[in-house]
Amino acid sequence: METGLVLLLLLAPFVGFLTNIFLGKQLGKNASGYLGSLAVIVSFVVTTVFFLQVSASKQPITVHLFDWFTLDSFNVNFDILLDQLSLLWLMFVTGIGSLIHIYSISYMHDDENIHKFFSYLNLFIFFMITLVVGSNLLIMFIGWEGVGLCSYLLIGFWYKNQDYNDAAKKAFIMNRIGDLGFLVGIFIIGYVFNTLDFMTIKQAVLAGEAKANLAWIGIATLCLFIGACGKSAQIPLYTWLPDAMAGPTPVSALIHAATMVTAGIFMITRLNFLFDLTPDVQTVIAAVGVATSVLAASIGLMQNDIKKVLAYSTVSQLGLMFLALGLGAYEVAVFHVVTHAFFKACLFLGSGSVIHALHGEQDMRRMGGLKSVMTITYTTFLIATLAISGIPPFAGFFSKDEILMVAFHKDKVLWVLASIASIMTAFYMFRLLYLTFFKEFRGTEEQKHHLHESPALITLPLIVLGILSAVGGALSIPGNSWLNNFLQPVFAHKAHAEHHLDNTAYMLMGLAVVGALIGIGIAYSKYIKKGEIPAEDDQITGFANVVYQKYHVDESYMRIFVKPIYAISKFLRDYIETGLSDIVFGFGNVAEGLSLQGKKLQNGNIGFYLFAFVFGLCSIVFYLFFLR
Repeated sequence: METGLVLLLLLAPFVGFLTNIFLGKQLGKNASGYLGSLAVIVSFVVTTVFFLQVSASKQPITVHLFDWFTLDSFNVNFDILLDQLSLLWLMFVTGIGSLIHIYSISYMHDDENIHKFFSYLNLFIFFMITLVVGSNLLIMFIGWEGVGLCSYLLIGFWYKNQDYNDAAKKAFIMNRIGDLGFLVGIFIIGYVFNTLDFMTIKQAVLAGEAKANLAWIGIATLCLFIGACGKSAQIPLYTWLPDAMAGPTPVSALIHAATMVTAGIFMITRLNFLFDLTPDVQTVIAAVGVATSVLAASIGLMQNDIKKVLAYSTVSQLGLMFLALGLGAYEVAVFHVVTHAFFKACLFLGSGSVIHALHGEQDMRRMGGLKSVMTITYTTFLIATLAISGIPPFAGFFSKDEILMVAFHKDKVLWVLASIASIMTAFYMFRLLYLTFFKEFRGTEEQKHHLHESPALITLPLIVLGILSAVGGALSIPGNSWLNNFLQPVFAHKAHAEHHLDNTAYMLMGLAVVGALIGIGIAYSKYIKKGEIPAEDDQITGFANVVYQKYHVDESYMRIFVKPIYAISKFLRDYIETGLSDIVFGFGNVAEGLSLQGKKLQNGNIGFYLFAFVFGLCSIVFYLFFLR
């Protein structure tokens, strides 16, 4: 029974992919959308069944599908692990995935390749499930690479635009750089433990068998973190994610807000028992996380593309999650992953609703005044904005407060930097809200004439995500955390987040709220009270232009890495490859000359062929009997 349900969980999206890719055009636009959505809903229902079962029994479910391969004493099985961590991840992967599929039915309705879009979305869900439920690092790596492939396909979905193709290639290549580190980490762990199975490695670590190999484990965890930097967009491999906004908005919501970019957090949390052995690597993780959070938040202050603001917000929030991981508070990072999935998916889908109403317009300088026209979109967007800004009692307040609280008790410098990032978040998110929904409409008359609320298939997922953004914080209330208790069997240590609500906790909560209100107040003063509109691109000067140009990081990468590689490639092509080809073609010319002479023997004369046959046979006999 369990095996059948596991296969249904795993294969339902894959069957949806196959059906849509081969038969989607014949089925029609609506049919392909509903079929793709149904496939993910089936996985969500199965996930819910397993989630309730594990919640009641508190025992993980392991299903052996088949023996994969054996090399001497090194065995790798294709097993499925459904424990508290994987099921929690599956709940929002398949749950939010279902909502985004439903949203996409209406959003992508006019696209001629809608069947391909849903097939790619289904394939992504299949690989994301594979990544989450695998019982060993090799199965995780299959899903890891699979979601990278789907990201490439979906970012470049509108392939007739070359800029979108470039964005897709950039995402694919930068992820491969990180994945090389991930692979090296897998090889080292396999060498040290003679297994890649998570539970076996955990048992070995808890038994003290890893102490003799701490140096190798440190290298392995650092390599795994490099892989996480690529997938979860951390310094220096973060620049692909903002460019990934080239894909359709549902792609941004599904892959680059709620699921794929959290794969790095999932992997580190899954291997928490290894990272606990390497405090130096944890320090690196925390430093990179907080630096990424501050850098991305500062860039978000000046962006005018509504999706770019949300993209840098995603990078910044991922940085806070890595800060929590680096401080050893894995359950806090997971909590923020869950609440972030709620409010960021709502924000991206809300931005898609706005873009849909404005016929593709993404520049906030051309928006405004949508509050009264798009009431549902505005209300849900407001709730999600309050959540990400850390205003109580919305979901983001609780998870972000936990991160700040852990940082305060572990390292005051990290707490200050994370608090600054949070204040900037509140500012640029309310800047986005005010520029998009308040004051007068600044678009064209034609756009103004066609302004309307989005259809029900778009607003329904927004309402659900808005509700989750409002109440999601109840999963982990300080001092009485359901989430920490639920996840405790996954960790090798007692939860770090069980802070009692003492005076220090209340002080930190108050400071966090005051910081958020300061950011909101500055945004209100600039964009509501003074009615400021961001300057046009050619009018932005000084340091503001440096921030607007994203600190010229992409240009620096181009000069430092891309152009030298191009130069080396050109040299190899023009000189080395040409010289080698002359040598190779020289041998080829000799062979061609011999063949020209040899083929003259094949003249079609049967008598000559019989003579050659008899002569050859006589030669063989003569050699065997007289020369041996």
